Amino acid sequence: MMQRLSDTLALITGAEQGIGLATAQTFIKHGAQVILSGINHDLGQTEAAKLGKNALYIPLDVRDAEAWKHVFEKYPTISVLVNNAGITGLTETTGPHDPENLDIDSYHAVLNTNLHGTVLGCKFAIAAMKKLTKPASIINISSRSGIVGVQGAAAYAVSKAGVRNHTKSVALHCADQSYQIRCNSIHPAAVMTPIWDAMLPAGPERDNAITSMCQSIPLKEMGQPEDVANACLFLASHESRYITGAEINIDGGILAGSSAPPTNPKS
Repeated sequence: MMQRLSDTLALITGAEQGIGLATAQTFIKHGAQVILSGINHDLGQTEAAKLGKNALYIPLDVRDAEAWKHVFEKYPTISVLVNNAGITGLTETTGPHDPENLDIDSYHAVLNTNLHGTVLGCKFAIAAMKKLTKPASIINISSRSGIVGVQGAAAYAVSKAGVRNHTKSVALHCADQSYQIRCNSIHPAAVMTPIWDAMLPAGPERDNAITSMCQSIPLKEMGQPEDVANACLFLASHESRYITGAEINIDGGILAGSSAPPTNPKS
């Protein structure tokens, strides 16, 4: 297999499961050394151990500026950052999350993790990566919900829209400063990750619900974490050297038309 990320040290947030873990697995297959990070320490350490000698788990609360600063001080050669950590707020906060009745504390909890966590990651990554002698890449995981509204999850939609737009600001800033840092966003939807566990019914009804959802997806199937990981691999590699400030939709064609409007964030 071609080693597309040889001599690369990558940091992935929210890497204990789902898209973050799949991205770590893919990066390692292509020659990278990967720092998995998150707040579920037992799970993170277990998964990193499974990945072998090229993987390491570290605790990282993306809401904590000092924690970000410490990571880049300790690992100054990180040349790829995947800002993946995020919450919907639907299970992690008390809510509600519709625009009329939203709970302000719940709203801030979602923004602090999804948007502010990404902003902090970009800030400290730029400060470290601009000193490198090789090109670097920041990959921000947004969502389909960062492009369209979600009436039942306003905070999530706001946070992911912010990630989408901040990505472009970072890309333009780094280009203007002649830094060798590219920044792009990925917008998944209908990707089967653990986030669905709290949203789908249990037992036989689960399969029926998934089948029903797939009917509104142009490609008629749910995506897998590996589908997003492969896009991350492309954006992390030299193959995407002329791509910055861009966004990649990984949604089975949903955003190509007007089908499947989200009622909850399911990316």
